[in-house]
Amino acid sequence: MIKNYIKIAWRNLYKSKMFSLIHVFGLTIGITVCMMIFVYIMNEFSMDNFHKKGKQIYRVMRAFPDMKEGIPYLSGPYALALLNDFPGDIKRAVRVQGSQGLISFGDQSFVEKKLYNADADFFNLFSFKLLKGDASQVLKDPSNIVLSETTAKKYFGSIDKAMGQTLTLNKQKQMKVTGISRDVPANSHLNFDVVVPISNYTKEDYFNVWINNAMYTYVQLDEHSNAAQLEKKFPQFVKKYMGEDMAKFGFKFTLTLTPLKDIYFEPSSAFDGVKHGDKTVVYIFISIAALILLIACINFTNLSTIRAVERSKEVGLRKVLGALKNHLVLQFIGESMLLTIISCALSVGILMAAMPWYRELLGYHVSVSWNSAPIYLFLIGVILVIGFLAGSYPAFFLSAFSPIQALKGKLRLGKSGAFFRQSLVVVQFSITVLLIIGTIVIMKQMSFVKGKELGYDKEQVVIVPIDNDDIYNHMGVFKKELENKAGVASVSLMSGEPGGYYDRHLFDVEGQHDRFPSRTEFADFEFVKTLGLKIVAGRDFSPQFVSDSAEAVLINETAAKKLGFTAQQAIGKQIKNTVRDDKPRRVVGVVKDYNFLSLKENLDALIISPAMDRRVAVIKLKAGDLKNSLATIKDVYSEVAPVYPFNYSFLDQKFDTTYKTDIRQQTMLAIFSGLAIFIACLGLFGLASFTAVKRTKEIGVRKVLGSSVPNILLLLSGDLLKPVAVATAIAIPLGYYFMNAWLQNFAYKTPLQWWVFAAAALITFGIALLTISVKSLNAALANPVRSLRSE
Repeated sequence: MIKNYIKIAWRNLYKSKMFSLIHVFGLTIGITVCMMIFVYIMNEFSMDNFHKKGKQIYRVMRAFPDMKEGIPYLSGPYALALLNDFPGDIKRAVRVQGSQGLISFGDQSFVEKKLYNADADFFNLFSFKLLKGDASQVLKDPSNIVLSETTAKKYFGSIDKAMGQTLTLNKQKQMKVTGISRDVPANSHLNFDVVVPISNYTKEDYFNVWINNAMYTYVQLDEHSNAAQLEKKFPQFVKKYMGEDMAKFGFKFTLTLTPLKDIYFEPSSAFDGVKHGDKTVVYIFISIAALILLIACINFTNLSTIRAVERSKEVGLRKVLGALKNHLVLQFIGESMLLTIISCALSVGILMAAMPWYRELLGYHVSVSWNSAPIYLFLIGVILVIGFLAGSYPAFFLSAFSPIQALKGKLRLGKSGAFFRQSLVVVQFSITVLLIIGTIVIMKQMSFVKGKELGYDKEQVVIVPIDNDDIYNHMGVFKKELENKAGVASVSLMSGEPGGYYDRHLFDVEGQHDRFPSRTEFADFEFVKTLGLKIVAGRDFSPQFVSDSAEAVLINETAAKKLGFTAQQAIGKQIKNTVRDDKPRRVVGVVKDYNFLSLKENLDALIISPAMDRRVAVIKLKAGDLKNSLATIKDVYSEVAPVYPFNYSFLDQKFDTTYKTDIRQQTMLAIFSGLAIFIACLGLFGLASFTAVKRTKEIGVRKVLGSSVPNILLLLSGDLLKPVAVATAIAIPLGYYFMNAWLQNFAYKTPLQWWVFAAAALITFGIALLTISVKSLNAALANPVRSLRSE
């Protein structure tokens, strides 16, 4: 019997090729999108779950009362102090410091940007698999070094040849390869190519200063310890070791513990150098997958239902010959599952072919694990859920036909059936309009952000990181050489370019009782000139005033306002950095506000000091031959740092870096909106086909009585466009609500104007009308004699 059902199902699919194609095509797109998003979600929620001790591992964070986000960086002494003070609670404490280094051997050298300085217990705490070496020994000696599998092969061709080799780190220290680790899995928030013992730096003075926070500290708690109870003891711990510094510098904080499984999604990514994800984006993806699959299922249900007329005689005959209702239900649900299986098979092929493009779209590596059960459980779930749910209504609907009415050809679907189908179309197009509104708003916001006047000159500006000893020790020479080149307008060495990282320090300000928190910029005298900033009061730093280097600062307008001064009143006020400076500095100028942070943040106070802290060189080029100017910078860089590669970026490219998540959301929404529209239009095309067939004789009569083709087009299109109009009316307020909530992520945002919703409605109506018109026009142009022949 089952074999017979399969044969009948296949014949029916083959007989109605157009409807079968619409069924399969719509479902295939929906399932493919779901599979892509399932792979992405599985990767996101599997972060760090491969660590055997994962449930006991926590990262220690600093929590400040005036900040929502914790700060993950601690100084060197914390780990040993935590082990010493809480021996019953903490079994291990491992410090991890992200760095980069020049590794050389023979006549070859490589700059490794994914280099970790870590404690000897690093591979005992974390389950990064070692292909060669003993986890307890590979980092025990300061001269040891561990390479990833790919790095070892890059250096020596194979991991066997790499073991025991001697490398030179930063042209100073000889290191012996004692371990080779498997490449870090994609679902790890930590990512390294080289690991070096942190014991190389523990004797340095800076390493043992409590306020020099520059590394992560991970702890392994005892199986019987409670993280919440341990956190209650941290205030006293902080007071013990940091009490004097907190009193001296005027800040307060405590320590918290973040479970390893929560690090990836914790809201501290703005201060963090490890890999982070965004749960909001994950939930958006899940919602989109569900919505697109829902659209595909609605198509399935609608098209299966309208085929009832074509199959009514088949059902009637089966019933007359003794077929039971449950047999008919089983037959039709079986056909539904067969279609779903075909769609799933096609989806798997499309997914495999599209993975390279999908990885590029996501911005990182994801893969399908065909050796694990989840992907197969997902596919089985899709077949069962879609096959049964999408096929159940048509199955029960078809099996309930009256055999007498069916065999006489007088079967009517009734008003309730029409209402149900139209309701499904309303749901489909509500989702479609919602996605279109989202796409338009995100594109509009990104365009607004990109085109907003930021208050500084970002064109023809090159950023060169000061990220190695050679360039750092010779940055003065580097700057001077560049200033003498014809294509260079100016050069400034600073701690952070606009859009980069800005420290937050506390300041004692003349006339203020409370310490003033402010962002900081440490830059040379060419800072204002190079970025094209405007001085609104006072003057710029100047070499004519010898004391400026040690005694002057600039502030922005926001800092003056927050201090309660006008720009002019702020001039001459004394400001002392409680963390860095030994003596107060005097405000010599106020710069006009400029957006040095992301436009997701409000303008903040900024204090610009000539004190030393140089991390980037910002080079303003003259208009002209950009290619030659870059070549000139590279030549000068090669003179002062010959063994390091020349890395640079343009300041106007910061937009893509700062808003990459939002740009990715925009791209994904645009793609998925297009797919949603396409699937919905497939269903609408099927409904138009059904309507045209159903009303063939009516159209013939109307044409005989004098109706024109436009009148008939209007008649057919009007009925089908009514649910689209209702869907638009429902989606517009929902779109306003959701996109208004999304825009709250930005301090500077574009208004939600009426034309956004009008455009979404017009796009939807235009596409729907075009889809309907294809079939309606064929019906309107048909010869009425052929339509009425059977009467």
